[in-house]
Amino acid sequence: MNQITPPEMIELVPESAPFSPEQRAWLNGFFAALIAPDQSAVTPLSAEQNAALLSAGDDGAAPWHDQSLALDARLKLAEGRPLRRRMMAAMAQQDCGQCGYDCEKYADAIAARQEERLNLCAPGGKETARQLKALFEEMNKAPVAAPAIVEKSEAARPAQPGCARQTPTKAKFLSRRRLNRDGSEKETWHVEFDLSESGVDYKPGDSFGVFAKNELGLVDQIIAMLGASHVTPVRGKTLRDVLCEDCSLSPAPDALFELISYLIGGETREKARLLAQGEDPDGDAATLDVLAALRKFSSVRPHAEAFVEALEPLQPRLYSISSSPRATPGRLSLTVDAVRYVVGQRKRLGVASTFLAERIAPGETLPVYVQAAHNFALPDNPATPIVMIGPGTGVAPFRAFLQERAAIHAPGANWLFFGHQRSTHDFFYADEFETMKSIGILTRLSLAWSRDGGEKFYVQDRMRQSGRELWSWLADGAHIYVCGDAKRMARDVERALVDIVAQHGARSADEAIAFVANLKSAGRYQQDVY
Repeated sequence: MNQITPPEMIELVPESAPFSPEQRAWLNGFFAALIAPDQSAVTPLSAEQNAALLSAGDDGAAPWHDQSLALDARLKLAEGRPLRRRMMAAMAQQDCGQCGYDCEKYADAIAARQEERLNLCAPGGKETARQLKALFEEMNKAPVAAPAIVEKSEAARPAQPGCARQTPTKAKFLSRRRLNRDGSEKETWHVEFDLSESGVDYKPGDSFGVFAKNELGLVDQIIAMLGASHVTPVRGKTLRDVLCEDCSLSPAPDALFELISYLIGGETREKARLLAQGEDPDGDAATLDVLAALRKFSSVRPHAEAFVEALEPLQPRLYSISSSPRATPGRLSLTVDAVRYVVGQRKRLGVASTFLAERIAPGETLPVYVQAAHNFALPDNPATPIVMIGPGTGVAPFRAFLQERAAIHAPGANWLFFGHQRSTHDFFYADEFETMKSIGILTRLSLAWSRDGGEKFYVQDRMRQSGRELWSWLADGAHIYVCGDAKRMARDVERALVDIVAQHGARSADEAIAFVANLKSAGRYQQDVY
């Protein structure tokens, strides 16, 4: 094996920083490890090793590729498989594209040593990043067991501006309007962008990536906890700009706790060390964002440069597009829930959702890109009937589907299941859908309101009520689409569909499960879930 020459020490902590020479040396080494790839990680395998390991222990199936499964269940299904498959199982299984890949290609790229960033799976969060780190270390300790080199991924190839997260373009923010009526417990916005000068296009089913900024009040509180100035220079910018534009402030990353553990002593140091290792000594790990971490260890004031290097990069957020370019040329719309919640006495904000809901002004531009859909698109034959199931903001792509079918005069029937809390407050796009129904574009509209009656009633309940008709549509070749929550709604909808197939298709439970699985493999059951 070739000997690796250690790189020269990278000087990331300036001599003016308030650390002893020993502390500076340790911090320089700590951050060099964070930002510089391990040279052993890029040692290529021989062609013989790659050929031998391409299919070792792998039958090509990926039973863990299910968004409703917990991480430990997915990893259990991947036991005994090659590292690249276990890496895939560690991911969120949503094929959302936020990482610039789908789940399988991201895993293959890491395992083939074409991608060194292990923290790109935004839906998987810290759990996925930790598991990928452990698997990557396992691969480096036993390089003979590494997976085969894969074909260079699309994410690694140059992309047109606006067509990938690596090459965003600028779009103009046009407007927002609230979709809920006063008194609703939710806050959902219809948001519009001008793409006429962006040079990008999209199709119904695609997603829109938005590079948002952190809320300024949160940034200033963090700077105050550091005892730093807003204009402290970091990475060629001011500290305020870096924290607003470049750094993720939630959740608090393991590297921050590791930094804190070095700068503090006693029992508190041990708590920080345990948090860095994924433990939860005080039962509050799940609620610790960066500000909360600084408050928890308030006696520590990391140097601004060291602090910033310990943070994760701010990731773009993806939203299902709720318009068709045929219906609104040069414009694009999203349907966005503004995320706001309270932890203790402190209000927390969703970064991109509240950025779109209140912080960006009409006329301003922001970096964006279109993420092409992975297996979520209208049928090639416009005469094919479709069934769309999208409660809440899950209705977004189906508004786009209906606009597209109307624009091309598709003869296929369209059935929409929509649900939310209250019919009087939360019926998104009610006038549009009622108009589509009256002119025959929307063949059926089935609604479910969870808070209108004494018992909660959901879209899957409405599906069961309409089971005989749903089975008839399936028998006529209908495609089924589901958009929304992966953990509960999508799982409950699939269970309802299995029950409908069993009851009205005269099949056993096992046969009904196999029938739905065949719909998926044939592309007749597609999901955009998160």
